[in-house]
Amino acid sequence: MEFSIATLLASFADDKLVAPKALEKKLDCKDEQSLRKLQIALDALEKIGILVKERGRYRRVQEDDVVSGKLRCSSKGFCFAIQDDEDAEDIYIRECHLNTAWNGDRVLVRITKEGSRRRSPEGEVRLILERANSSVLARVKHEEEYRAVPLDDRLLFEIDLKSDEAILANAVDYLVNVEILRYPLGQHRPMGRIAKVLGSDAEAAADTDIVCCKHGLPLAFSEMVLEAAKGLPAKVRKTDLKGRLDLRSLLTVTIDGYSQDISKAQAVDDALSLERTPEGHWRLGVHIADVASYVAPNSAIDRAAQRRGTSVYLGDVVVPMLPDRLSEQLCCLTPEQDRLAVSVLMTLTEDGQLLEYELQPTVISVDYHLSYQQAQAVLERNAPISVALDDDSSYPLPSADEIEVLKPTFELVDNVYTLSQALKNKRHERGAFELNLPEKLFPREHGGESDDTATALDKYLLTKFHYDDEGALGSMVVSSALPAHSMVVELMLLANHAVARHLQALELPGIYRVHRTPDPADVQELMKLASNMGINLVLENEEEVHPHDYQRFTSQFAESEAERVLTYLLLSTLRPAVYSALPGTHFGLALTDGYTHFTSPVRRYPDLLVQRVLHAIFEHGRDRRSTRVKESVNLRHSSCHGQIGWKVLPPEVQSELEAQINSLVIHLTERERVALEAEADLEGLKKAEFMKAHTGSTFHGLITGVQSYGFFVEIEELLVEGLVHVSSLKDDWYEYRSRQQKLVGRKNRKQYRLGDRVEVQVKSVDYYRQQIDLVAVGGGSQGTDDDIDDDGPDFEEDETE
Repeated sequence: MEFSIATLLASFADDKLVAPKALEKKLDCKDEQSLRKLQIALDALEKIGILVKERGRYRRVQEDDVVSGKLRCSSKGFCFAIQDDEDAEDIYIRECHLNTAWNGDRVLVRITKEGSRRRSPEGEVRLILERANSSVLARVKHEEEYRAVPLDDRLLFEIDLKSDEAILANAVDYLVNVEILRYPLGQHRPMGRIAKVLGSDAEAAADTDIVCCKHGLPLAFSEMVLEAAKGLPAKVRKTDLKGRLDLRSLLTVTIDGYSQDISKAQAVDDALSLERTPEGHWRLGVHIADVASYVAPNSAIDRAAQRRGTSVYLGDVVVPMLPDRLSEQLCCLTPEQDRLAVSVLMTLTEDGQLLEYELQPTVISVDYHLSYQQAQAVLERNAPISVALDDDSSYPLPSADEIEVLKPTFELVDNVYTLSQALKNKRHERGAFELNLPEKLFPREHGGESDDTATALDKYLLTKFHYDDEGALGSMVVSSALPAHSMVVELMLLANHAVARHLQALELPGIYRVHRTPDPADVQELMKLASNMGINLVLENEEEVHPHDYQRFTSQFAESEAERVLTYLLLSTLRPAVYSALPGTHFGLALTDGYTHFTSPVRRYPDLLVQRVLHAIFEHGRDRRSTRVKESVNLRHSSCHGQIGWKVLPPEVQSELEAQINSLVIHLTERERVALEAEADLEGLKKAEFMKAHTGSTFHGLITGVQSYGFFVEIEELLVEGLVHVSSLKDDWYEYRSRQQKLVGRKNRKQYRLGDRVEVQVKSVDYYRQQIDLVAVGGGSQGTDDDIDDDGPDFEEDETE
């Protein structure tokens, strides 16, 4: 197994000694080469004082002045180490102290100078924990020898190329993907080989190739992984049913995707059932494909899934977390096929109050698969469809005959929708809020059906509902999504919350989704900017920020003409959602008692980890203090909460799960961010491609940001953002007012303010960097004499990036 120094050091918990044999097993070092690499790494870490060896075993040395972080560098050569703790200061690192570390690498940094009020602390890279760039996009040049020059100007080096002479000669001046064979060593430059020639330039290359190469996304699995997948059973066997609750008689449906053909939908790993209890309550079943029963810990499939962390959706191209054998067959909840599942069975009142629930390993058989359009048509079968995506033939609305086939599901879908509305009301009562953000870029009235680029991007954006939960922002988004999709989301949120509560009640290891409260200083800045735009925002408590405040803010925004800009400003105050081994608040969902991701184990590794914890309860859970005690509790049912005064799992099982989760939370958060960046890159390339074809065209836009060097404009018809550089404003000298977020003409009193509407012309487009330069040809607003002297100009150095 290939391992990083970060993975190796994660094996050292607390101050305990660890034997080499234990490390070999944990890192799956079996062959002579991997064992030798492990020993070399251990010797090196001991030599530099990271590890100490005692009686043949190793222990991690704890150092107060050493911290870990991720490098973020600039094209000018200076870098910062961004610590994992959001509240910790970034550490400035000079180029001479990088010690061959590159942008994006995870590093150990020794702090050499403490920070002050005005300056960040300084440090030097002591150890590279994990390399971020196993390959780079570069252009080949040939002078005395062949070298590759990275397109990313934050990578301040050239790469010696080691490839066939003919390949090198034909690749000169071409864009290539270079696989790194050796990182910088002493005075020697890095060495690589050409893995793929992408095209004469970025525009000639396929956009998905650019994105996959840039972010190191592997489209294929290794032969070892594929062979392991082939060895899995082809169908559910009788032995698999042992100890499982048989729910195959329940009417069960899947609602997922924009195609009624399940083979064309994304990996379908969740299903629903709903029935009445004798007491008149609802019995809701959320059934999740039991991936953990097929993917054994530390197996070849598991290690590949762990490295990937999550599936990545790049339009029609999916970089899956699991091989097709699992994601499209064994763990895809296909109608009329027996499937293993882990089910959350919840009893709820009419108004959405959760009375009790249980977690069970089950076997299910889905009766019907509905696309979101079909579910929506079922909901509105007695009235015209009020929400439609458009007339794109790739995503047709179902016909009356197609809906009639689904008649057995009518009552279930109606009741699920009614229950979801009750759950939504409960969520709002807690203070949860939604962001009104546009989902779609190119409306049909712009570009028309004949515009291939617009149509392609439309289809890409229709696939952006990857997960039926709160999404990567941490907060729900109101957009063009069908109500049928929002209906499913409410049920998945409930299941995720229930599982998190169960893990905590039994004091089990868990991986939680944490969305921290925004910084009050950021919120105060938002309130000032909103005040400048005529919106008076008030916190219930000036010293604290609560979800109810944001719920009230978004309601106020909805009544303003500047809703879009105000929502963007509010979005900038939200902290990123992260994975954690400890439960915490989830601000966007207004939860304070923990929340987890459980409902997408085919596509997210954290969900698979949670399934493994639940299986540990099913297989090893102790339902009483000792064997001498007659009375037991049901560890699978919420009735056991508060009734347990002993360790539920055997110590070795508990410690193994804790160690694995603790070692992975940072990695899984980073893998999610890589996926988001890759998806954003593809979207950016498609926007740039579209806008390049419209160079010279004029559009109406909205000012969404103002800086000393210019202002950003979102083209309203297309939702594409570009920059009007201050140097292009030839009619006057413009001064920057940071408090009012505007540029003001010194003589003509013209101003460009946050939220102003302007008319812009597309000047130029840099496709690879996705930079769109605009020129203002109209709009803005007229200031007064008071605007010239309101707070004095901000003399900030102009930037160009």
